[in-house]
Amino acid sequence: MTDTEVHRKRLLWAGFMAILAAGVGFAIRGGIFDNWALEYGFTGAQLGAIGGAGFSGFCFGIILGGVVVDKIGYAKLVLVALVCHVLSAFVTFAPGADASTESAFSFLFWGMFIFAYANGTLEAVANPLVARLYPENRTHYLNILHASWPAGMIIGSVIGWVLDDKIGIHWKYQLALYLVPTIAYGIMFMGQKYPKSEASEKGLGLGEMLKDVGLLGGLVICYLLSLFMSASLGMSQTGSYVIAIALLVVIGVITKFSMGAILLFVLFVTHALVGAVELGTDGWIQNITGNILTSEQGKYLFIWTSSIMFALRFAAHFIESKLKLSPIGLLMATSIIAFIGLKMSANMTGFLGAMVALGIYAVGKTFFWPTMLAVASDRYPQTGAVAISIMGGIGMLSAGLLGSTGLGFAKDHYAGNALEESNPAIYQLVKADAASSFLGMSAIGLDGTKLSEAQGRIGEGKGNTGDQDIVDASITGDRNTLKADAYIPLTMAAIYLGILLYFKSKGGYKVVSIDDTE
Repeated sequence: MTDTEVHRKRLLWAGFMAILAAGVGFAIRGGIFDNWALEYGFTGAQLGAIGGAGFSGFCFGIILGGVVVDKIGYAKLVLVALVCHVLSAFVTFAPGADASTESAFSFLFWGMFIFAYANGTLEAVANPLVARLYPENRTHYLNILHASWPAGMIIGSVIGWVLDDKIGIHWKYQLALYLVPTIAYGIMFMGQKYPKSEASEKGLGLGEMLKDVGLLGGLVICYLLSLFMSASLGMSQTGSYVIAIALLVVIGVITKFSMGAILLFVLFVTHALVGAVELGTDGWIQNITGNILTSEQGKYLFIWTSSIMFALRFAAHFIESKLKLSPIGLLMATSIIAFIGLKMSANMTGFLGAMVALGIYAVGKTFFWPTMLAVASDRYPQTGAVAISIMGGIGMLSAGLLGSTGLGFAKDHYAGNALEESNPAIYQLVKADAASSFLGMSAIGLDGTKLSEAQGRIGEGKGNTGDQDIVDASITGDRNTLKADAYIPLTMAAIYLGILLYFKSKGGYKVVSIDDTE
């Protein structure tokens, strides 16, 4: 192995370890929400706000990092991420057992935000770095890089399961373990020489890098930012739209009002769907499977699907070459597989059936995120790190604002409708006090506390017909939510088919260099 190859491998695995640290920390933090609720008396809304900081912090990290990385270099951003990862631990560990609810909330919220900002910053480094290191096979190596995310989720989930559920170790000691891979990636990145992107080597300015993003691509990210400002920051819809339009004008000025590339705009919209169906579904799947089956089986199934993703992300090149698929062909095929898996999951009744259905879904979703990044890098090298970083931010914003929120709304809508139809009197007693809303729609679901009480009485053998109706309606809501969710990858498949036909008309998919003209 040559020195150059050794150097490439070290940077690849340093990036792998960086995203692994993010996955481990994310999974552990998600598993200790119940500890925080018990210790500090948080409401569900407060826990949701802390969790939401994990999405918003990531978005700011990856977008800001992607804009500046070609100018300041990879090394400085790695240092920023390392400092933020360590700082987030100190901020999160700050509140003691006697801290007030308000004080603890503030520390944990900002601890989560800083942690997620570090994660996003690292992706702003790792994605363009690996794309530049392996221009001959970006799909394969970006999939290897992102195999670290399900690996981190598996490790973090097992840590939480064993140390929290089985042994009962305090949450601070559990969370501290994500610092182990954090120190590892810091050492692995230390003293390395980093390549420049093609755009940076050519001396392109930010305006030139953003030209293919343009107003169309800016419209996608600005719309999602307007949703974030209104939904997460509590701004008025009018105010959030005004700021979003102002940001779009800034993009227009920087790019001299370039409309942007139509294909890149389509890829941005499609990646919003990727974020919604992949990360959005991941955020709910343990809850849904735990409701339809049992809580422990839900944990087993989450580890099962994450393990499939981890293994298959090392096989992207093998699958492409054996099946003679382009990256777009791979995305279309796996979208259809994900659709089938989610439709089957909606009808699961036993653990083995759930393993098969969710296993098929896991195969489908495995290649979405990294392969989309590879396509953008293959086709738009002149954008440097900017386009794929914006794409990552779009996916993460969509996961929090459209995927996670939309699936929660669907659960409320379908469960409420099911109970109102089967037992209207009971529905009036257990319906939520406030309506859920999503993109202008509203629905009144079931009160979470009353649902838990009914589930508890059924589990203890003390339930009555009304309790069974409540539980059945909740399960019906989950099944119908998965059915609705399945149409996201089906829509993606239709989009990929259109892109595939476009490339066929142009002589087939090919990797372009910054000197090529289409």
